[in-house]
Amino acid sequence: MAMNMAATHAVNRKLFDPIFEANAACKAAIAKFGAEKVTNATIGTVLDEDGKLEVLPTVEKVFREMAMADFMSYAPISGRADFIEGVRCQILGDKDFEGYFGAVATSGGTGAIHHAVANYAERGEKVLTSDWFWGTYNVICNETGKKLETFKLFDDDYKFFNFENFTAKVEEILAVQKSLLIIINSPAHNPTGYSLSNSEWEKVLEILNSCAKGGKKINLLVDIAYIDFAGDKETAWGFIEKFKNLPKNLLVLISLSMSKSYTLYGQRCGALAAISSSAEIIEEFNDTNKYSSRAVWSNINHGAQILFTRINNDSILSKNLTADQKFLREHVNRRAEVFVNEAASCGLKIVPYKGGFFIAVPAENPAAVCKKLQEDLIFAVPLKLGIRVAACSTPLKKISGVAEKIKSAMDSLK
Repeated sequence: MAMNMAATHAVNRKLFDPIFEANAACKAAIAKFGAEKVTNATIGTVLDEDGKLEVLPTVEKVFREMAMADFMSYAPISGRADFIEGVRCQILGDKDFEGYFGAVATSGGTGAIHHAVANYAERGEKVLTSDWFWGTYNVICNETGKKLETFKLFDDDYKFFNFENFTAKVEEILAVQKSLLIIINSPAHNPTGYSLSNSEWEKVLEILNSCAKGGKKINLLVDIAYIDFAGDKETAWGFIEKFKNLPKNLLVLISLSMSKSYTLYGQRCGALAAISSSAEIIEEFNDTNKYSSRAVWSNINHGAQILFTRINNDSILSKNLTADQKFLREHVNRRAEVFVNEAASCGLKIVPYKGGFFIAVPAENPAAVCKKLQEDLIFAVPLKLGIRVAACSTPLKKISGVAEKIKSAMDSLK
């Protein structure tokens, strides 16, 4: 019998990430056949038409002008005060907001999700998210001793948010738990590109308000990692105003990332924010998450916080950043539009795409379909319910024809 030195709860932990596995296979194909012959629809970064990483010009300009001390010095555990204020302004805007706000700097959006799961779900209990979800949610739940449960994101025709199943799952879990953490990734959901409309958000909150009347605690984590690829500020961020005048036992948490919006993937900076009708709950949020930050990473990338603050406090830099983000968003949208139109033309069923990095294709045997695609040197990510195509990383000249190839691969496996 093999001997284990790891603690019992950590034994046999092995990370299998289909995204990085698919990307590794893609890189191997590039080394063998050359980049021009390979289509990389795997990785969640924006690549240009030559397959090189896109970097926002305003971000690069400010980054290169910063002093070495900005990067080398410690930041406060909870994050710089001006960074936290910048996060508040970005989320709430300049309009009056009824309620209380708190935030803590985190190691990217992933760190924000970690803190939410670690501190707002009981150990051994369930966390709820949609059946199409980013696989790291499950890894974080396992790491922190929680169980991930899912509801059906769409109706059977993949047209609408499945309120019936969402309600049933929330009620089912609250019947046996005193609290529940729910994760909703919107707008520009990973892996589908779906965004809840303002009316859908109203319905979600109506359901949660009703459930909260029983006195149980409901924590709603909204993962907005891809929000700046979902539309302009007025359009994409408008749903935030729905989170006012909520009951004290319904806390809204927001996971913010600089990875996508600032093309700072490797700098690992983001924030977990909270909106509540109670000042007491926000004070608890600040204390609890500061404690976790000290235990997990001590403090967050100082340079990224300074960069965020300098851009957002300078009207010219802020305007330039918005223009850069619009250019990159439209760049990705053009690629997605080609795929969506060609899918409709060849009869390939896809999940409703509203914006963002990814498009999802429902499939009965995703791994087999992706394996078949690799014969044509097309690399996509197999998920539990289908295939994820990264419009963000696939050049316009290569994304044309991918939908038809997927349809052909699926048909050949029937």
